[in-house]
Amino acid sequence: MGERSTTTFPQEILDQWAGLGLDLPSFFSAGHLGERMSVQVTEAAPERIVGTMPVEGNTQPYGLLHGGASAVLAETLGSVGAMLHGGPTKLAVGVDLNCTHHRGVRSGLVTGVATPVHRGRSTATYEIVVTDEQDKRVCTARLTCMLRDVDADAYRG
Repeated sequence: MGERSTTTFPQEILDQWAGLGLDLPSFFSAGHLGERMSVQVTEAAPERIVGTMPVEGNTQPYGLLHGGASAVLAETLGSVGAMLHGGPTKLAVGVDLNCTHHRGVRSGLVTGVATPVHRGRSTATYEIVVTDEQDKRVCTARLTCMLRDVDADAYRG
C-alpha cells in the first residue's frame, strides 16, 4: 500500500507509554481496515490528531469518496485522541459517531484533524474535520468514546 509514514508524538506521550514494549505508530494506527484504506496517522497528541487518506480506492460506485471512508478516517483519529487522553490505564471504546458530508471529492488526498470537545475521566469526545487538498471541508464528524479501565500490563505481549 505504498510507503508508511511516521507518526509524530510529543515527548510526554513517548514517556507515558515507554516501557510497555509497544510500537506506538502501529498501536495508534487505523489497524487492518485503515491499512486497506491507506489511512496514515501523521500527528498524534491528546489535543490534536492528524491523518490522511487517499480518495482513490475509497470511492462509492459514482466515483465520489465514500461516506463510510470518511467515517473510518474520523473514527480512527478520534479514537487515537481518546486513547492518548486516557493513557495506558484506559481503553477507548467508541459509543457514538456521527458524520455530516458537505461535498463530494473525486480524487486526491483528504486530511482529517481531530480536536477535543470534551476530555473527562470516563468519556472523551472529539470533533473531526475532513478537508480536501484545497482545504475545503468535506465532512464534519463527532466521536464519543467511553474510557474503560485496563491494566497497562494488558498491552504487553
